[in-house]
Amino acid sequence: MAEPVLAIERVSRRFGGLLAVNDVSLAARDGSITALIGPNGAGKTTLFALISGFLKPNSGTIRYHGADVTNEPPHRMARYGIARTFQIAQPFAGLTVHENILVGAHLRHPARRAAIAAAEQVGHELGLGARLDRPANTLTVAERKRLELAKALATQPTLLLLDEVLAGLNPSEIRDIVPVIRALCRRGITIVMIEHVMQAVMRLAEHVFVLAEGRIIAEGSPAQIAADPGVVEAYLGRGAAEKLGGARAN
Repeated sequence: MAEPVLAIERVSRRFGGLLAVNDVSLAARDGSITALIGPNGAGKTTLFALISGFLKPNSGTIRYHGADVTNEPPHRMARYGIARTFQIAQPFAGLTVHENILVGAHLRHPARRAAIAAAEQVGHELGLGARLDRPANTLTVAERKRLELAKALATQPTLLLLDEVLAGLNPSEIRDIVPVIRALCRRGITIVMIEHVMQAVMRLAEHVFVLAEGRIIAEGSPAQIAADPGVVEAYLGRGAAEKLGGARAN
């Protein structure tokens, strides 16, 4: 079997007395979309920070294409081909959309002319072609989400970590961006996504891991996860889950 693009092996991260990520192991295979779901405060974004080098684990190993990258800093992770978006899109407000994307493009294109062309191409791919010369702080929420994705994509990653890229979007906007994410995967980019929009998870992900209180409590296909009583309880709480089960039985 081929080596997974990303392999997390028994990773833990503690903040004082809080064990935010507790002995987590998961893997993402080449060219796949893997979802990481769980209630708020489960440790999902902390796990992304560990993978991308913004935090260091207290224990465990992170492997990328088989190589140990556990304690590498973010700039090296980006150079290796790992990019992430952030839950709250915060563009460089004083720059245009094109200039924001250009920041990422310079990682692979030191020559300014080549970086400008690459950034423009990414902007068009993400549906921002008509907004390239506008100040980033004039964008709508949906456009800022696309810009966040464009900045990461401009670094030419092979592993893309999407942290709630659909959060705050209406159903129409979600419907429009789902094919964009799927197209990135078809290009060979491996995607791991944190998401609460379960309809999108069901449509996009091939494999789902469920994180609750810092631990992986379930994994499987989207259909398997949706039918798992433990997952329902983790999201709704024991009492609500029991009521839901009783309602279904009746």
